[in-house]
Amino acid sequence: MGNHVVPVRNRVRVTSYGPFRGLEGTVQIVDQIADDLEEPFCFYLIALEGASIPQPIWFESLEVEFIDALAALQPSLELSAVMSAQN
Repeated sequence: MGNHVVPVRNRVRVTSYGPFRGLEGTVQIVDQIADDLEEPFCFYLIALEGASIPQPIWFESLEVEFIDALAALQPSLELSAVMSAQN
């Protein structure tokens, strides 16, 4: 997936190796680490479907992928608006 930012409420699938691999869920919160020299690196709080743990779980951006290709086309401006509203 690279460093593309997934907006809140988008559907993703866990791709990392571990007990949550292949599970799908919804992005609840995006936490960005930004540097002037690099693209932002993100962590996502994901509400998983079918997980044995009912609470949302944090994943690195490299551990999730878009489920729907249309979600990948949404501009990151929506994320900026959501992040501003949370602060």
